Amino acid sequence: MTAQSSAAPRHFMPLEQPDFQRLEHAAYLKGLLKPFKGKGSLEAWASQCMAVRDDLIALAMRRVLPQARTYPFNLLGSQLAQQTTGAGTTFLRWRNLDRSSMGVTLWQHLIASPSTPDRLVDDLYAMELQRIALNMQISLTHSIARQALECADKMSQAEAVYLRRVRHGHGVSIQPTTRQEVP
Repeated sequence: MTAQSSAAPRHFMPLEQPDFQRLEHAAYLKGLLKPFKGKGSLEAWASQCMAVRDDLIALAMRRVLPQARTYPFNLLGSQLAQQTTGAGTTFLRWRNLDRSSMGVTLWQHLIASPSTPDRLVDDLYAMELQRIALNMQISLTHSIARQALECADKMSQAEAVYLRRVRHGHGVSIQPTTRQEVP
């Protein structure tokens, strides 16, 4: 027997490719590798990234959490739950029933506990893999959106400095510099 159990989850159905195809990921992926000419295009791309992040969160809330909260998982001492962060995004976390503890350690205890039915171990493993992947996807799209907005702000600041010089520089215009050969 390999490290991964041969039995498929019976109660938890992981997300599959069709679940993700409805997300607007094409615009998000194409948006990274293109020239950004100013803050407007960066803000638009950041908005696309935030939309993908929000769609991923909605997918987790619509397809993963309802499964994790139903029988037989609702009988366990720890359950999958949503956690909204101060940064305005939502992740899936393991939490005990009285909400006094949170984290992957709770899942590890569920897997190791003899009181967890053997028939749920494969489902709990699949659920944890799904949680890890979704949290990574949510985190990446959130971080990229934040970075794009910060870049847009820096471009706006650069534009303000440039315009001050052009307007008050006695008609002198700053032209983009080109790399010159050193003799």
